[in-house]
Amino acid sequence: MSDDKTPLGTIRISPKVIAAIAHQAVLKSYGVVGLAPKNLVSGIASALAKEPAEGIAVRHDEEGIEIDLYIIVEYGTRITAVANSAANLVRYHVEKSVGLPVKAVNVHVRGLRVSNGEQAQKKTSRKRGKRAAKQAKAQAEEA
Repeated sequence: MSDDKTPLGTIRISPKVIAAIAHQAVLKSYGVVGLAPKNLVSGIASALAKEPAEGIAVRHDEEGIEIDLYIIVEYGTRITAVANSAANLVRYHVEKSVGLPVKAVNVHVRGLRVSNGEQAQKKTSRKRGKRAAKQAKAQAEEA
């Protein structure tokens, strides 16, 4: 992918290395709860092979590196803010680690996930609603 000539030889950086750096960076971004496969085939392949860069595609040309992120966002967060934050964080970490310019970071939001705290809160409010309905029914029967 990238060739740097030194007096001792050549340094080549694989797209998989850049994808691994982007993977670590995007998971640190606020509001991102995970990565989604690019498509069904890559989803099955990454599940079988435990690919660390699932949900990330890297392309390189003379102008720089182009990265596609396929993310899952936490429900209740502002999607555009999460996408911008993820793109900026990935751009910063890749440029810092590799030393090559990042031409573009494209963010594809593939889904929303409700966090456990919100699910527990919904279950609690449902239980309270059922409990209140039972108490109202019992009071109606007494009267």
